[in-house]
Amino acid sequence: MGRSPFGTMKLSIVIVNYNVRYFLEQCLKSVYKALDGIEAEVFVVDNDSKDSSVEMVREQFPQVQLIANSDNPGFSKANNQAIRLSKGEYVLLLNPDTVVEEHTFRKSLEFMDAHPDAGGLGIKMIDGKGNYLPESKRGLPTPWVAFYKIFGLTAIFPRSKKFARYYMGHLSEDENQEVEILAGAYMLMRKSVLDEVGLLDEDFFMYGEDIDLSYRILKGGYKNYYLADSTIIHYKGESTKKGSLNYVRVFYKAMVIFTEKHFSSSYARFYSLFINLAIYLRAGAAVLGRIVKRLSTPVVDVLFLYGGLYYIKEYWEHNHRFIQGGEYPPELMQIAVPAYIAFWVGSLYLSGVYDKQVRIVQILRGLILGTVGILVAYSLIPEAWRFSRAIIILGALWAGLSSLLWRYLWSLISKKAILVSAKKDLRILLVGEGEELERVHKLLRANQPLLSFCGWVSTHSEHAEPYVGSTEDLPDLVRVFQIDEIIFCSASLPAEAIFRAMRNLQGFDLEFKIAPGESQFIIGSNSIHSQGSWYTQDFNSVDKPENRRAKRILDFTLALGLLITSPLLAWFFKKPFQFIANVLQVLIGRKTWVAYAENGRSKELPQLAPGVLGLDLALQSNRRDEAIQRQLNQLYAKDYDWQKDMAFIWQYRKSLGK
Repeated sequence: MGRSPFGTMKLSIVIVNYNVRYFLEQCLKSVYKALDGIEAEVFVVDNDSKDSSVEMVREQFPQVQLIANSDNPGFSKANNQAIRLSKGEYVLLLNPDTVVEEHTFRKSLEFMDAHPDAGGLGIKMIDGKGNYLPESKRGLPTPWVAFYKIFGLTAIFPRSKKFARYYMGHLSEDENQEVEILAGAYMLMRKSVLDEVGLLDEDFFMYGEDIDLSYRILKGGYKNYYLADSTIIHYKGESTKKGSLNYVRVFYKAMVIFTEKHFSSSYARFYSLFINLAIYLRAGAAVLGRIVKRLSTPVVDVLFLYGGLYYIKEYWEHNHRFIQGGEYPPELMQIAVPAYIAFWVGSLYLSGVYDKQVRIVQILRGLILGTVGILVAYSLIPEAWRFSRAIIILGALWAGLSSLLWRYLWSLISKKAILVSAKKDLRILLVGEGEELERVHKLLRANQPLLSFCGWVSTHSEHAEPYVGSTEDLPDLVRVFQIDEIIFCSASLPAEAIFRAMRNLQGFDLEFKIAPGESQFIIGSNSIHSQGSWYTQDFNSVDKPENRRAKRILDFTLALGLLITSPLLAWFFKKPFQFIANVLQVLIGRKTWVAYAENGRSKELPQLAPGVLGLDLALQSNRRDEAIQRQLNQLYAKDYDWQKDMAFIWQYRKSLGK
């Protein structure tokens, strides 16, 4: 890092990691770029990760002072472990899911040196899509401030000094400001101030500890500041966690601890009552919102189908079936039509029609399968229940028309591509230079089969083929080539240039990814609900809705077939009753036929039900080797194929009764 112009050991950086290996790798690469010329030490405290984070740090960053805990003591305790060993004039608490600009630390230290009244410093943060994160600057969460946030007034009046106090929305995000609360993702403090006011309160396991420490800095007579002169990416951010019921509960419980610690007992009791009420209201609203979101599309299909079938029945009844008088029995609309609708909606679900985007062929395939199922069932039921094949056929035609029409109209109204004509291939721009760009391109080609366009973008204004343009041309390139995703090669251009490009492209619906130098992973902000929010170029993940559905269909149909034949098959197993128990548990979804090897499980992998057969069955002499099992699990999660499940079940069929 070279000799520091600041003097001896200016900065100690503390990063607490838990199962976010790929984010941590990218974070450390950006940290060491930003430490050029600064005398600093970097601590990584790992809270018993199961994703090879510790091994990665030891191999790639031997200069890091690594503390590998054998359990998870929580965020506060882990940070304090490193702070007590630190020697820097300043201590920075940094989240592993961050990327810093090359000048971030220098500007931060210069600001602190120029403001001797500053006890702590936060920074401007953006998420993985380049959106500003309002938690970059926050106010003290008094009961009224919390009330305005919980009940939505902060969102309604985002610039109000009164109602938006939680995020200090009245202060410009582009100017350095004095604030009250710092975000724990980037929290720079003087070591002398920490010695005076104390370290993180270890009563806070997760969340709230940054608020508590920020408040103690203020009570100690110092000021907290927000620095807008530099920017970092924080992939996770509060906005990515608020959909979690557990987050709501843990975060607001932390607020209760904070209030009981710093305010009077009567004030704390009132606040505790208020916060607990807020927990139940937010949790209830979140549950209701998820139910409504999940059921809204099939409910619309049901309403259109029932309404259309009613008018079809009326038309056919009066114009064809009972011209001379008479009518269908009420059981047609009360029992038969709901059964038809259940067939159609069920087949639409199995065809993937209720995913975020749906192809026309999926709707048509689902309705054809549903109609065939109805007609087969119709031919098997008693004559008294066979009301009209014509209504079924006309109903199927109406189902296809209405399903396509209302989705098309809603796409126009909402301006969201809900209905697509075919599965869309990705159109990507790679931004970088030379060998690094070629390396990332090969990585992408190897892992992304649905890639219709991949343009190279140079970091220099002077360029020639095969580049399609330079970074200055990105807005035009995105528009002309209808780009879905941009991948930046971080070894080819500085983080500041990446962040600037992301901000300049805010008007487009784009995904942004970063390919760290020499890494086999392309990292970005994948899903706000996925644990750890990590993304690699996993082109056919078991967590994709269509693969989840395929796996469940395989489980259910095979279990149903085995259950029917179990009186005969069970006696071929040493433990027949265990075999039947396994079949029943798979049938109801408590187990799956094929799941991860037990010793290689990791919390970063998509969650699966316990397996009747573990992948470790494929191993022999080294069956208990955890590293091999972990690699096997990652390969299974990354490249899922239900046909491979079938082959695995057949190969190890004798173990179905274990």
